[in-house]
Amino acid sequence: MTRAMRRSLAAATGAVLVAATAAACGGGGGGDSEGDGTLSVWIMQGTNPDAEDFFADVSTAFEEETGATLDVEFVEWGDAHDRFVTSIAGGTTPDVAETGTTWTPEFADAGALAPLDEYVDGAGVTDDLVEGLVEAGTYDEQLYGMPWYAGVRSLVYNTEMFEQAGVEPPTSWAELEDAAAALKKEFPDKVAVAVPGDAEFTVYPWVWAAGGEVATLDGGTWTSGLDSPEAQEGIGFWTGLATEGGYSSSGATTWRETDVLDSFAAGDVGMAVMGSWTPGAIVEANPDMEGKFAAVPIPGQDGGIAPSVLGGSHLSMFETADDKDLAWTFVEMMTTGEFAQQWAEQSGYFPGQVSLLDETLASTDPLVAPFAEQFVDGGASVPAAPTYGAVQAKLTTSTMMQSILSGDADVATASTAAAEEMTSILNGAG
Repeated sequence: MTRAMRRSLAAATGAVLVAATAAACGGGGGGDSEGDGTLSVWIMQGTNPDAEDFFADVSTAFEEETGATLDVEFVEWGDAHDRFVTSIAGGTTPDVAETGTTWTPEFADAGALAPLDEYVDGAGVTDDLVEGLVEAGTYDEQLYGMPWYAGVRSLVYNTEMFEQAGVEPPTSWAELEDAAAALKKEFPDKVAVAVPGDAEFTVYPWVWAAGGEVATLDGGTWTSGLDSPEAQEGIGFWTGLATEGGYSSSGATTWRETDVLDSFAAGDVGMAVMGSWTPGAIVEANPDMEGKFAAVPIPGQDGGIAPSVLGGSHLSMFETADDKDLAWTFVEMMTTGEFAQQWAEQSGYFPGQVSLLDETLASTDPLVAPFAEQFVDGGASVPAAPTYGAVQAKLTTSTMMQSILSGDADVATASTAAAEEMTSILNGAG
C-alpha cells in the first residue's frame, strides 16, 4: 500500500421527498425484513442531476427485493451537518444516510453510526473497495462508512494555450514552473496557473508530494505536520508560483474552487488543480471550451504522481435503524454493482468499488483517463479525525494560504501558526 493510498476525503448534505410511499415513517423507523416496513434515507442534493429518476428506479428494485418501501429525502449540503447534529442529539436520525467522508468519523465518534465490518465481510466485497474511501470511513478500527462514490483533483490545462506557448503537460515541479513561465510570456494578460487562497484541497497535494503530512495520530494525540520542513517546501513551491513567479493573480488570493472553475471556463487560466467532476461544468459554463482542455495527474516533485484528496461520500447506517439487515440491503444495492455504476456515470464521480473502475481505467479520453489514474494511484485523504470538520470550519488552511499570498506572512510563520491551530482543534481544544 502506497503512502498516497493511506488517506481519503470529503463532502457533505439537506430536503425533498422522493420515493412515493403510503407508509410514512420518521427517522429511525427502519421497518422489518418481512417486507412491511419503510426505510428512511437521507441523500445529499445536487450531486446527481438525475437523482429523482434514479431513486425512483432504486425504490422499485428495493421494494421488489425486500417488500419494503424507501422514504428518500434530499438534503442540502449546506444544511446537512447541523441537521445531522440535531437529529443525533434527539435520536431522530434516518436509518441510512449519505455522509461526507470528513463527517463519518465525527458521527461514529458520537456513537450514532453502526459498524459495517460484518456486513461487508459477509457480502464478500472487503477487498473490492477503494482503499482511500475505506480508510476515511474507518474510526477506531471499525468501518462506519461504506464507500459509495468519490472524485479526485488533478491538473487541468487549456490545450490551446499550451499549444500556442509550445509547452507540454508537466510531469514534475520544474516542468510545471517552466510551463507557467512560457504561458505568462505568451499570454501576459491571463493567469498561467491559478493558486487560489480559499481552496484547502488544492494545497495538500504539494505538501504530500514533498514528503510532508497534514496531520498524524500517535498515542491518541493528533499533531499537524504543516510546519515540517517537507510541508513548508511544498507550500512554498505552490504559493511561490504566485508570490515569486507572478504566474497567478492577486485576485486569486480570495478564490474558492468555484472561482477557479469560472475563470478557467472563461478561457482566462492556463492551468489549475480541479476536480474530476468539473469538466461538464466547464463546458456548461462556456460551450466554446469543449475540446479545448485536458488533464494530467498532479505532478510529483521529481516526477510521478502527487497524492490528491479524494472527495466523496459514504453510505452510513445509523444505530437508530430498527432493521439493520434491511438497511444493509439498501446500502449494498447502492454501493456495489449496477446502481453504483449508474450513479457514478450520472454524477461524474468514480464508484467506490474497484472492479467497477476497469472500464474507466481503460479509457483514452483526456478528461477521464488522467483522473482515473490519479484516483487509483494518487488518491489521498485528510486526517480521519472526528474534529476535522472543525478545522475546516475554522478555515485554518485557507487563512494560512491567504496570509502568504497577500504578503502578510512568510511560509514558515504562516504554516507554524496553521499547524498550532490545527493541532489544537484536532485534539478537541476548539
